[in-house]
Amino acid sequence: MKAAMIFDMDGTLFQTNQILEESLQDTFQLLRDKGMWNGETPVEAYRAIMGVPLSVVWETLIPHHPVHVHTEVNDLFQTLLIENIYRGKGKLYPHTVEILTYLSERGYRIFVASNGYPHYLKAIVEYYQLDQWIENCYSIQEIKSNDKGKLIQRIKEEHDLSYGVVIGDRLSDFEGARANDLLSIGCAFDFSQEIELREADIVVEDLMEIKEYLEEMNERRDSGGK
Repeated sequence: MKAAMIFDMDGTLFQTNQILEESLQDTFQLLRDKGMWNGETPVEAYRAIMGVPLSVVWETLIPHHPVHVHTEVNDLFQTLLIENIYRGKGKLYPHTVEILTYLSERGYRIFVASNGYPHYLKAIVEYYQLDQWIENCYSIQEIKSNDKGKLIQRIKEEHDLSYGVVIGDRLSDFEGARANDLLSIGCAFDFSQEIELREADIVVEDLMEIKEYLEEMNERRDSGGK
């Protein structure tokens, strides 16, 4: 049985930066209109924490607002993100289709483990027709934990996976892989941080490098590890 491939979504397959700033700007403009925010939109602050659970996002960006405001702001932000996806303002990373096609044709099972909301992930999958390759998308919002390792564990248990690879861009992906005895591949893309990428077993700068790595591993196996 071949290894399962568990991808992160934001900053790994989907170029979230293409829709992030506009959606965030519109969200904070509404807060300004209601007299609930002064100053610039904290775009860079969001970029710095990209990949954390959304509850942590709002605790970080608007820490002095009550929890019910966090919920309202998050709902608005999610709506704007999804609208921008369906308007075609987002984009997949280069070679996303090629690597998913390659993996699928060679019998690798493909999953997504993300901190994004289920309806947000569904929008990306639907718009880009990723369901022809991705078996299932898992959202951390569906479990009672902010630990991505627990989400990856759920994927392993539900699909009886003995080994696999986690592909992502942030520390939570690499730690989640390690907690489940899986290999991790770090994507040095938009939201990645060099210090976090050091925790990945392998680092790539293009998704097609995953193909090269797998083919090299298969060659080593076929030659008896020489």
